[in-house]
Amino acid sequence: MLSVVRHIIRKEFIQTFRDKRMILPLFVAPVLQLILFGFAATTDVKNISIGILDYDKSRESRALVGNFLHTEAFRLDHSIGSIEQIDDLIQRGDIKVAVVIPSNFEKNLETGRNTSIQIILDGSDANSATIVLSYIVRLLNSHSEKIVTDILGRNVSGLLKTHERIWYNPDLKSSIYMVPGVICLILLLTTLLLTAMAITKEREMGTLETLIVSPIKPWELIIGKTAPFVLIGLVDIVLILLAGKIIFGLPIRGSMLFLLGVSLLFILTTLSIGLFVSTISRTQQQAMTSVLFFLMPAMLLSGIFTPLESMPRVIQHLTLLNPLRYYGKAVRGILLKGNGPEILWPEILALFLFGLVTLGISSLRFRKHLE
Repeated sequence: MLSVVRHIIRKEFIQTFRDKRMILPLFVAPVLQLILFGFAATTDVKNISIGILDYDKSRESRALVGNFLHTEAFRLDHSIGSIEQIDDLIQRGDIKVAVVIPSNFEKNLETGRNTSIQIILDGSDANSATIVLSYIVRLLNSHSEKIVTDILGRNVSGLLKTHERIWYNPDLKSSIYMVPGVICLILLLTTLLLTAMAITKEREMGTLETLIVSPIKPWELIIGKTAPFVLIGLVDIVLILLAGKIIFGLPIRGSMLFLLGVSLLFILTTLSIGLFVSTISRTQQQAMTSVLFFLMPAMLLSGIFTPLESMPRVIQHLTLLNPLRYYGKAVRGILLKGNGPEILWPEILALFLFGLVTLGISSLRFRKHLE
């Protein structure tokens, strides 16, 4: 019994690595994808094109302009001379935000009068606009406090102050939040696609019929065909985590063994779905199309890139049927917060049930397909 499974696993490894070009998509591509998505999927404010219309042209207005330009967040690409230019520049996409400093800006500050600064934003990308606006407001608040101290000579100790303490991601780097999500997506795509393509390839080559007429039991064939991809998936996790640690400084605060155990439950689900896809696909092209059909909803309904709480109530209920939702929460909890089973047991239970149900359905369909 075990010898039959062992021979099928050995045959699968030989067939997979017979073509040396397979090394690239199996082990190098996941790391390259992590690097690409890790740098691309970011919400950090950097190099935002800004236009500044300074009606005052005073020492204080120039100091305020300097605060914008002495950060990595903004770059001044255009000198603006009138309000009409702002409309044109934003419409053409040359700038994302404009700041209008009123006349008598310095005089109002020196006399203790309130003065307003107009911020004009391109809101076509609502998420980016919100982030940019919050950054500008923080910058202006910081400059305002400095003005109170330097110009008015007041003691700012009487003003309301906040003492921020940010846990798990003190620098608020978006890559620390995004990279664990990218790990989940890469693992999903790799294991799902490999399983579906491998079994469909057997059908295209005509070797699946040979396995059907052999004395191999269906469950032995299922284990033998999927076990190699379990090992490949676990190796990919280790490689991706190492790349995330070295390149992005990704913290690993939880147990690696626990992470691999949770990943094993998730891989069980993805392999089962890949097995199911192979039973409804006649060619590798059909299998790839079916995988992508599942992948896009799984990604959008996972909460990896957009908060689940922001989704409509009906959509939130649909996300409960998405195993990627539970795995993404577990991976972030383990890596960023050091969470253990006592906290993540709901996600573990959900992944276990998903794996059990999908494996059962896929195995029954695969067995019926073989018979």
